[in-house]
Amino acid sequence: MTERSQAGAGRVTRASTADQQGYPGKDLGFPQDGPGAIAGMGRRIGALFIDWLVCSVIVLVAIRPPQGQAGLWTLAIFAAQDFIFTGLLGVTLGKQLLRIRVVSLDGGMIAGWALLRTLLLLTVVPPLLTDRDLRGLHDRAANTAVVRM
Repeated sequence: MTERSQAGAGRVTRASTADQQGYPGKDLGFPQDGPGAIAGMGRRIGALFIDWLVCSVIVLVAIRPPQGQAGLWTLAIFAAQDFIFTGLLGVTLGKQLLRIRVVSLDGGMIAGWALLRTLLLLTVVPPLLTDRDLRGLHDRAANTAVVRM
């Protein structure tokens, strides 16, 4: 790490690791800001909650499952919509509303990798284990990244 002194304070501080490594997505060729930049965790979590809420409403209004089964139905509908919409379009309703999308790092369609990505997303832990590019294990396994639109 490098050291810098703060002007007028007489103290020495260490440069942050982020200063030395750049911004999330730099090593992957993404811009720092604007469209195409790596999406922050706030937008991702917000999109997840929107998608879950929409799936919950669909289950309660359209399916009307017996008491105690709404959670399982919501999980099934959520998994299906995430797999289908992410695989075909790169976005779900929540992602579209918060202006983020899933992109393949090799430039192709996510398609088949969307199933692996969705299954890992459903286990909760892989999305929480992010690297410096804010890619969870589910994104690394599917060779994807979530970017701003």
